[in-house]
Amino acid sequence: MIRQLIAFTALFVLCNSAFAQIANRYDIIIDEIFPDPTPTVGLPDAEFIELKNISSTAFNLRNWQISDGTSTATIKKDFILQPDSFVLICSTSSAPLFSNFGAAIGVTSFPSLNNDGDIIYLKSPEGLAVHAIAYDKSWYQNDIKSDGGWTLEMIDTKNPCTGFGNWKASTNPKGGTPGQKNSVDGINKDEHAPALLRTYTIDSTTIVAVFDKTIDSTAASLTPNYNLDNNVGNPSSAIPQSPLFTEVILKLSTKLRANTIYQLTANNITDCGGNIINPTSVKAGLPLQSDTNDIVINEILFNPKVNGYDYVEFYNRSNKVIDMKQLYVSTRDATNALKSITQLSAAPLLIFPGDYYVITQNKLWVEQNYLVKNPENMIELSSFLSLPDDDGIVVLLNQNQTVIDELHYTHNWQLALISNEDGIALERIDYNKPTQNQNNWTSAASTAGFGTPTYQNSEFMASPQSNSEITISPKVFSPDNDGYEDYCFINYQVANAGFLANINIYDAAGRAVRNIANNSTLALNGVFKWDGLDDKQQKLPVGIYIIITQIFDLNGKTKQFKNAVTLARRL
Repeated sequence: MIRQLIAFTALFVLCNSAFAQIANRYDIIIDEIFPDPTPTVGLPDAEFIELKNISSTAFNLRNWQISDGTSTATIKKDFILQPDSFVLICSTSSAPLFSNFGAAIGVTSFPSLNNDGDIIYLKSPEGLAVHAIAYDKSWYQNDIKSDGGWTLEMIDTKNPCTGFGNWKASTNPKGGTPGQKNSVDGINKDEHAPALLRTYTIDSTTIVAVFDKTIDSTAASLTPNYNLDNNVGNPSSAIPQSPLFTEVILKLSTKLRANTIYQLTANNITDCGGNIINPTSVKAGLPLQSDTNDIVINEILFNPKVNGYDYVEFYNRSNKVIDMKQLYVSTRDATNALKSITQLSAAPLLIFPGDYYVITQNKLWVEQNYLVKNPENMIELSSFLSLPDDDGIVVLLNQNQTVIDELHYTHNWQLALISNEDGIALERIDYNKPTQNQNNWTSAASTAGFGTPTYQNSEFMASPQSNSEITISPKVFSPDNDGYEDYCFINYQVANAGFLANINIYDAAGRAVRNIANNSTLALNGVFKWDGLDDKQQKLPVGIYIIITQIFDLNGKTKQFKNAVTLARRL
């Protein structure tokens, strides 16, 4: 009887002590999730979230909540989670399936875990976001396991606020480790300083600073830690955003001006591991509505290597800051009607003058197969438009469905010397020249890895500034697809509309070897290109060639130009 009384008293004290405890951030963490149980490997075909108590204090989980921002589940029963212990949270119907693996609590309104990315957070009865994660399929770090049947496990539970780098697919043969230590458990100390990634704008006096990881909310709320140039200075307030604490809302005392690029600097910001930010600056600005040709289609991979993915690159050639949330991409059907209209970004994302952004269905594949100099300028779309290998259409629209740019591409625009077009991107030569001009497109250079996603094209050449009607550049070219002077460009400029042109190329002996243009109508300015091949698409020998250009109108006004160019080949 005395022993029973002592045991009851101890349990009573423990329970009341647990009830009285107020959790701090990261006392209890989400350390394993099962967002995609199908096809099954060895675990039940049901989703779960595992909680681990990494503190030295026991907590009663009654009235704690699990949420994804859409659905919120509240634990309605008493459950004491001891230090260094686990509990599974799942739907009420799934709880019996996991009872053999350890403690499991079934809850109503259990949030559905998206297969390819979601935000999950744990909230204490006091309303504190104790832990939150924003996962996606890349966290598996395994393309096979990301297709289902395997859990995502945290590597180092002492490092709970690091994302991608601290999670992997389970290595347990059953597909996961519910109710026990993770199979990938290990030391994974976070020594990565937080970084200020970008900003976006809510209104003329409110911008949001976006960081690459969870930051300390106290340091992030100090206004002297931020400064905006152009005489704006420190914000009047800084409000870190729960539950992830990767964004801070900054209220400004001075309104942002249109067509002005600002630099926001962040200092003295730390993450939850105590790493301090390196002072960095990122762009900020007031976005404006996009108009025709503000942003252009700049590069396209429509025929990737086997098991690869397409991509499309856009370039902001205007002086505007534009929110990509207001932009859409589509193609056209057989009746020329728009179809498969897809928003470029669900969240605000600013593209500044001179920026390149790439959309694709698989960012990781693009980064593994091409040099991506600015990976933060990659947008992954779960639903991607169809880009046929032979020819197709890409349309860029604003929110009013005004066409900003449109490209009808064909594989025939690739360099004729290329025998296998797989994996070779098509690049725009000059973003100031018409999109639909075949002469303004060519294959990405071999020396650039056949693609330049997120930075200037390997074959880029700006329009020459000249008052002459015909200019040739360069004077010596070597068509070997190395990205350096691979073409001879024949640039023209006429005084008014209505002119046509004939362009023919002759060798040193006076023999005609290539017809470039025949009664071609001219814009006020433009360019033709010669790839060093003859009319039969055969390589011509090195040497000096003469370009005869005849410009005329229907009234009989004619001008003829004679230019020399040297065709060379590198040893």
